[in-house]
Amino acid sequence: MSSSTQQRRGNTRQRIQDVALELFAEQGYEKTSLREIAERLEVTKAALYYHFKTKEEIIISLFQDLTRPIDELITWAEAQPRTLENKQEILRRYSSALSGAAPLYRFMQENQATMRELSIGETFKQRMFTMVDLLRTDDAPLADQVRCVSALFTMHAGMMFLQHVEGDPEEKRMATLEVAIDLITQAHRQA
Repeated sequence: MSSSTQQRRGNTRQRIQDVALELFAEQGYEKTSLREIAERLEVTKAALYYHFKTKEEIIISLFQDLTRPIDELITWAEAQPRTLENKQEILRRYSSALSGAAPLYRFMQENQATMRELSIGETFKQRMFTMVDLLRTDDAPLADQVRCVSALFTMHAGMMFLQHVEGDPEEKRMATLEVAIDLITQAHRQA
């Protein structure tokens, strides 16, 4: 268990989020009830209600907590010039933020229909458009714009698909980051 997971375990609200996410991954969002979350936590439904009234409240709170580093990255990046070095740094920071929010991204991947129905689905989509805009250069050749967009989505694909590949998670993250940085660097060679 990572130190961030251990830190999260000490807080009741965060324990509820973690257990809910585990159950959503095991059974799916729709098939999981608040009663099952309370039972897994070994608390009463009333104790759970004190923190969250609905499953949607749990997911929204998780989304807000686990994606805060991405919001902070966007705020930082928007204040920076769009140089190759800054774009590489955006990818490094994004890789780190994705790693911390991996269980949430797996939930989103496995529950796409639910994500479209929840308010956080639109928020996530807007966040991705912002990230793309931070990496892309409008007047660059189209192939280079595609490379910039692909750098971002390489990191998502790496996180989703490499989870089933044997190996150290940090090594897989670094390999994915290397490919993303290669793409953004190649997009800037012609500039």
